[in-house]
Amino acid sequence: MWEKTCHNGGRVSILHFCQWLESTPIGVAVRQSIWLFPIVETIHTVGIVLMAGTIAVVDLRLLGFGLRREPVSAVLQQVLPWTWAGFAIMFISGSLLVSSEAVKLYSSLFFRIKLALLFVAAGNALIFHWTVYRQAAKWDQASGTPARAKLAGLLSLTCWIGVIAMGRAIGYETK
Repeated sequence: MWEKTCHNGGRVSILHFCQWLESTPIGVAVRQSIWLFPIVETIHTVGIVLMAGTIAVVDLRLLGFGLRREPVSAVLQQVLPWTWAGFAIMFISGSLLVSSEAVKLYSSLFFRIKLALLFVAAGNALIFHWTVYRQAAKWDQASGTPARAKLAGLLSLTCWIGVIAMGRAIGYETK
């Protein structure tokens, strides 16, 4: 089911890739160090807070729950650099964490749901920026945000809450 054909015609499963990833020097170092895993996990949490926090500010503005006097474009302009910084921190530290326990994550339902929610959140953000947000100048100062923008904000907020919840649940999963 989870297989991919290699360039030499052989078959490599995602599980084999996970086993290889875990056995890399980085995966072994993060997993076996008494300090490295908790440090990387803490950095990952900071990245998530920075990214999800700034996204929540925008989403709440889209939903009309905060910063109503600020145009959406101004809010986005102010928080987007912080969102990207949080993404970079989250992506790098998350990759290190995955490399340290890839086999466990391979069979984790919570990890699979987390990845699915990340893809939905990314797709939602792309669609929002390519469609609805292009008209922001027209509705920036309007009394209300368009329904499509509100829907994008609600979907984003829901996805990020789910990503964080699933990430936390991974630590409590037994197998």
